[in-house]
Amino acid sequence: MKKILIFSVLFIAICSFTAQERKVKILIAGDSTAQTYKEAKDGLIKGWGQMLPEFLNDKVQVSNHAMGGRSTKTFIEEGRWERLLGEVEPGDYVFIQFGHNDASTRPERHASYEDYKKNLERFVDDVRAKGGNPVLLTSVVMRTFNERGHLVDDRLKGYPVITRLVAKEKNVPLIDVNLKTRDFITMLGDKASIPYYRWVEPGVDHAKPDGLKDDTHMMEKGARNVAYFVAEGIKNLQLKGLSENVNLFNPKMNETHSLE
Repeated sequence: MKKILIFSVLFIAICSFTAQERKVKILIAGDSTAQTYKEAKDGLIKGWGQMLPEFLNDKVQVSNHAMGGRSTKTFIEEGRWERLLGEVEPGDYVFIQFGHNDASTRPERHASYEDYKKNLERFVDDVRAKGGNPVLLTSVVMRTFNERGHLVDDRLKGYPVITRLVAKEKNVPLIDVNLKTRDFITMLGDKASIPYYRWVEPGVDHAKPDGLKDDTHMMEKGARNVAYFVAEGIKNLQLKGLSENVNLFNPKMNETHSLE
């Protein structure tokens, strides 16, 4: 009896300690703008998801499921959403950011406005059913300036608007990355915004030896700034168990760029 009692006390103590030590987890569902890249294979491209831990303390764990070329449609069809859900535990946060590939004209990726909305609603409901906390994010702005030097965002069409609508209708926290990045790139202007995106001269990036002018994906500098905007959004939303673990100061940035 005494041994059983001692074992029971130890078991309870271990469980209690484990519960206290468990990190808050952020799982990311998204596309190439959020993806984690390996420089040896992928070159100088970076996604904001891999930079986000720079703004979080060691009480938060990031599990980045974002993958290039994926829309809400293909993320579901390929089983990526189910794999992500398999990791979700009560209290975890799931950050959901799509739109770039949903807007694509490629039929295997494209999701209509109606389907995109239904997919986002499904994501929200699935996360809540697992006891998790969904957070919706609008798409990173595409660096598209017209001949008058004005930033235009036509290529993302209505997908950021639908994300905002679902957040409102489903009462989901929203980080409006599209608005934050659009304002930031507008303030920088055409020429000054180039270093934030994947513009490389020939011979600079081994993954793109002939050079590249990419106005969708970002270099480390740009991805870090987007991660800052996401961290800023977390802080402002006062997300329970998460916001207090955000540190907006990052010595790798020359300056912070709050647009609040």
